[in-house]
Amino acid sequence: MSNLETDPVEVECHADAGIASGSGHLHMDVLTARDVPLGGPRAMTVHRTLPQRSRSLIGAWCFVDHYGPDDVASSGGMDVPPHPHTGLQTVSWLFTGEVEHRDTMGNHAMVRPGEINLMTAGHGIAHTEVSTPDTTTLHGVQLWVALPADKADTPRDFAHHRPDPLDLGGVTAKVFLGELFGTRSPVHTFTPLTGAQLDFEPGAAVDIDVDPTHEHGILVDTGTVEVAGTDAAPLSRTELGYVGLGARRITLTNVADTDARVVFLGGAPLSEDIVMWWNFIGRTHEEIVSYREQWEAHSERFGQVHGYVGSTQHLPAPPLPHSRLRARSNTPGRATP
Repeated sequence: MSNLETDPVEVECHADAGIASGSGHLHMDVLTARDVPLGGPRAMTVHRTLPQRSRSLIGAWCFVDHYGPDDVASSGGMDVPPHPHTGLQTVSWLFTGEVEHRDTMGNHAMVRPGEINLMTAGHGIAHTEVSTPDTTTLHGVQLWVALPADKADTPRDFAHHRPDPLDLGGVTAKVFLGELFGTRSPVHTFTPLTGAQLDFEPGAAVDIDVDPTHEHGILVDTGTVEVAGTDAAPLSRTELGYVGLGARRITLTNVADTDARVVFLGGAPLSEDIVMWWNFIGRTHEEIVSYREQWEAHSERFGQVHGYVGSTQHLPAPPLPHSRLRARSNTPGRATP
């Protein structure tokens, strides 16, 4: 699911990084999701924790949408017509349901629970996302990764991977990007990243050894999860905990009497500014204007999606704001003595 807001907020992101203490006491910022109703032929509401005013990036992760469980009988499910992307990678990860993907490279693939579909937009790509007829409930996350400037114009690409579950004793991990718990995903990224689903039994805990030069995010899908060594209250559903640079271990505990599920993200800070508007990432206002114009002109920059049977074969871009797309800074995390 892509960003189908009819009036998208422009975001120029600065790559400031928070600091976590190396003393064993972690400072964690808690980012609260805002509910965003998406437009398009079928509307869905998503819980968005990135970007927001207090933080735009966690490593190169620049967009975190969390949705569901969504009753398809009530909402109509997902039906996203051909739409464009530039300068990013999309990461589709489902908990429940199935989504059909088509793109301008000719890829026709299914997004299924526990399987990552990663699409590299780079120079430009278009794709569609449609929930399958047998899907009764949609539940998952849609994540974006900003490409560094020297790779922002890279050719289109697509990757699929089903990670093996790791039994950690009360916690099951599926590492879909990067390296964690001694296992590495084969899916290529252009900056160091980590992405994993963690499923907790009631009362279960896990120690996660992390790279102190990376930032990390803990998104709670279900349950109530405590992050050891912080002054923050346990994280609840849809909340995203942010831990800045300096942490070497993050310990998570499911403090609820029911199962819990977390999406764990991390990455090296992106030491660049990016401009993010609608489905485009660029470096300047002028680039975004050009991408929009090319999409509206049916440019071969994005190509054509074949096989989509919806009534709209080209999702119109929303109007640009009347002012220039402007900077929105990250707020650094606080070091804890």
